[in-house]
Amino acid sequence: MTPESRRLPFGTLVALGSVWGLAEAGLGLGLETCARFISGSIMTGVALFFISAAWARTKRFAGPAIVTAIALAFKLLDAVWLGQAVKSGAIGNPMFAFVTEAAAFVIIAPLIAEAWRGRAVGRAALGGLSALAAVNLFPLVRFATGIPACAVPGTTMPLSLAYAPIAIAVSALTVPLGFLAAARIEAFEGRLAAAPNAGTLRWLAPAAAAILCLAAQGLIRAL
Repeated sequence: MTPESRRLPFGTLVALGSVWGLAEAGLGLGLETCARFISGSIMTGVALFFISAAWARTKRFAGPAIVTAIALAFKLLDAVWLGQAVKSGAIGNPMFAFVTEAAAFVIIAPLIAEAWRGRAVGRAALGGLSALAAVNLFPLVRFATGIPACAVPGTTMPLSLAYAPIAIAVSALTVPLGFLAAARIEAFEGRLAAAPNAGTLRWLAPAAAAILCLAAQGLIRAL
């Protein structure tokens, strides 16, 4: 393994984490009318797209850890913009979800044979199993924030469990797409490395992506 191959593509991870943070804010707004129902299940699939892309690109657990940390930072900024406490249901509970989704993926991924992870069906299985683990872990959020997971109206069943099939189905699609995105990103990085001023571009592109995502998130929250 060359020193270059050992180096984490930190700029790419910053861009992935920033887009994930923006997606969580944007989709959360767009799904406001069904926030009590399937929005959390859909966001599980979205989160696993970025987590799987980071893992596939880096082949290391550090990839998902970094993108999750950046998405968490975006959510902390939401606490400022929305005037919410960090342990509120609008901030702390989604942050707990990010952690459980990343943890579920990095635990399950090594359990699937590498040959299967190279096939679409294996990647779909990885997505579905990761989502299944994450939605079952999420009800533990009450021990982290003191706020129970949202339940189906009139029952005590957490929404994450009631709509688990949706999270599993969506994640079975988004995780293979995450692997595909990682391959496209790596190819783009190769072309970027051959460009003039490659070192500057390697940092300028993700920095611009992060700044644009932060600005877009601020605009969303100002609406």
